[in-house]
Amino acid sequence: MTIATKLDRHEITNLNRLVAKRSRRRSTLIGWCFLLPSFIGFVIFRFLPIICSFLLGFTEWNLVSGFSGIKFAGIDNFIELFHNDTFLTSLLHTFQYAVIVVPFTVVLALIFAVIINDKIHCRSLVRLMIYMPYISSMVAVAMVWTSLYSPNYGPINSLLRSVGIENVPGWITSSKSALPALMIIGVWQAVGYYMVLFIAGLQCIPASLYEAAEIDGANAVQCFFKITIPMVSPTTFFVLINCIIGSFNVFTLVKVMTTGGPGDSTMVTVYYVYEQAVEYNKIGYACSASIILFLFVFIITFIQLKFSDKWVHEG
Repeated sequence: MTIATKLDRHEITNLNRLVAKRSRRRSTLIGWCFLLPSFIGFVIFRFLPIICSFLLGFTEWNLVSGFSGIKFAGIDNFIELFHNDTFLTSLLHTFQYAVIVVPFTVVLALIFAVIINDKIHCRSLVRLMIYMPYISSMVAVAMVWTSLYSPNYGPINSLLRSVGIENVPGWITSSKSALPALMIIGVWQAVGYYMVLFIAGLQCIPASLYEAAEIDGANAVQCFFKITIPMVSPTTFFVLINCIIGSFNVFTLVKVMTTGGPGDSTMVTVYYVYEQAVEYNKIGYACSASIILFLFVFIITFIQLKFSDKWVHEG
């Protein structure tokens, strides 16, 4: 009887293990089934186009000639790009856009996050108002801002004239002010999203740190620089990387509002790639330009990641 009981217990244990193993396999299979559509979409619409772009970057291909017109060009496209003034100008404008937009966006997002994180009236409404530009259609936003920037009838210049400013900017109709005008929209549109990220980071800071600082006599400014900024350094790092990548990919505003003009004053690299590929059908040449842009973004991101551990730990 004892031996039979032990055998039964052994069989039950093995049976439970078998059931648990099958259950894990089933759960894993269900998980992969949920991930599969997204993974297939990523491979088809993201991974394969990236690989094709890298391969086509070393070819000379005019889309009109069809696939039979693909010819290996080596590094000729890259040599031509770095001798092309318009492309070099587009790179310069892209860097100028990033250098201005990124710091302003990060700083304003952090300031708004600190203000909204405190107990203020209508906090949810204020947060929604700042966040709304990010989820709005960029085409619609660009059309609205085009009207606002109208030199003669736009409300911005009308307001400036009403306060006594006669020499109002031409905004997107002037080569001097067109790029700064796009920068203003870029900051306005992105600051809400990064503000939400900063709010999440601020809510992870223990309240006891601020209480201890107040007991020691620290004021609000000292708390901000000695506690808030160091404690949100991981969030700041994440925001900085995403903001840089986003600023290098500016396109919709340029396409809808200026088409790279006046002249080449708002010609950025992504729009240059679009122009060469879609308007001039120079697919291989456009892919080469996109590879160069990718390399710049990759190098900047790699440098940030290289020093991320030191930055975050010191923070």
